[in-house]
Amino acid sequence: MKRILLAALYTGAVALANPVLADVAAAKAVAAGDMKKMVFHSTPRAAGISDFMTFDEAPLALSNWQGKWVLVNFWATWCAPCRHEMPMLSELQAAYGGDDFEVVTIATSRNPPAKIEDFFAEIGVDNLPLHRDPQSILAREMGVLGLPVTVVLNPQGQEVARLTGDADWSGPEARALLTALMADPAI
Repeated sequence: MKRILLAALYTGAVALANPVLADVAAAKAVAAGDMKKMVFHSTPRAAGISDFMTFDEAPLALSNWQGKWVLVNFWATWCAPCRHEMPMLSELQAAYGGDDFEVVTIATSRNPPAKIEDFFAEIGVDNLPLHRDPQSILAREMGVLGLPVTVVLNPQGQEVARLTGDADWSGPEARALLTALMADPAI
């Protein structure tokens, strides 16, 4: 019991001393279910700067979303966990998407456009972007070693957390974690 109390006091002191960590500590505290797999960074990290592309091959960069919280999901059409996770990301976008938050999906590696369209049609998702990183340049730059990988970017475009593997993004655990992270725009 003493150890738990000391750990709580220490965490609180660190959070108060560093407001950037305050909401990371709050997010860690509410992490439950699949969100326990989320890895929080002690300080925000630079996100990848390499371009990826729209479905129609127009260039994009993660910096296009600066000013809002972004959940970037790297996936592939052949990835079974991605197929399971994508409808939940769609539900998260429907609930939270807007001026302050967006889910950005990026098909990485060889995913022909027709296969991407078929994938989304088969699972009934129509509110997520059809972005591509066909040579995995951005994915490699961001250290994506397996799929799916989901990265949380703050409004400054920095990575604050990542989750490897699929997760229930539509459940109350994900919403509580994201709400805690987004509580302070200073992160």
